[in-house]
Amino acid sequence: QVQLVESGGGLVQAGGSLRLSCAVSGLTFGSVAMGWYRQAPGKERILVAGHSSAGRPYYSDSVKGRFTISRDNAKNTLYLQMNSLKPEDTAVYYCATLAYYNEKYYPGADWGQGTQVTVSS
Repeated sequence: QVQLVESGGGLVQAGGSLRLSCAVSGLTFGSVAMGWYRQAPGKERILVAGHSSAGRPYYSDSVKGRFTISRDNAKNTLYLQMNSLKPEDTAVYYCATLAYYNEKYYPGADWGQGTQVTVSS
């Protein structure tokens, strides 16, 4: 049974930082592409960062230069370091498996329950 459990969300002031973690079990973590999605109220869920097993990261334009995705294969954990946070980063953030082919990322089958990130102005 695959489980993805996010942690690290919370309330932070604009300009601050947070680090999200996603503990993964039930799959061969080191060989799976992983990513972070977010969904703001009334908006669609979008991929903000992806990391393939080959180590080619993806960032959406809205977070490029501020967010960093990383993984610790020994700990089966995915991270998202978020710096210079803005109120528009407020959303529920989800960890998910991805499919990676033709140099693009696609949603996989497994999702975490989400963690709320709120950035106050």
